[in-house]
Amino acid sequence: MIKLGKYKHFKGTIVEVIGIALHSETIEEMVVYNHPDPVKGESANTMWVRPKEMFLDNVKKEDYEGPRFKKI
Repeated sequence: MIKLGKYKHFKGTIVEVIGIALHSETIEEMVVYNHPDPVKGESANTMWVRPKEMFLDNVKKEDYEGPRFKKI
């Protein structure tokens, strides 16, 4: 289960989860979030979505192993 609120991405950026949406074709759950401090030249009202399974997944990189996002 994903709680609404702020999460820290493993690369250091902060995101705010604002809801769960369903993909219109597959009914896959998607996490809807934004960046409180816009990044990548995005506007302040840009929304992002990521499959729930990927949001909750663990990352395995050369310099990091752990959750993709951590609730803060």
